[in-house]
Amino acid sequence: MASGKKTFEFHLNDRVFLAGHVLLLREYNPPTQSYTGQILRRKIICVLENNEAEEFRLKPGYCIMGLEEVG
Repeated sequence: MASGKKTFEFHLNDRVFLAGHVLLLREYNPPTQSYTGQILRRKIICVLENNEAEEFRLKPGYCIMGLEEVG
């Protein structure tokens, strides 16, 4: 995501994500079970849920978010 090649995120929609929200993404290192300090800010530009995108066959409660870099 940091390189800009990944512009989407698949996520449990447990926070009611909406277009216009800004995500603060913290890098996590599983072997050390700690955060690295790397942080990315991404703005949600669209949210696809199962009722809007049945062809993706998303499980209920999950979404795909389109993201763009925030300066």
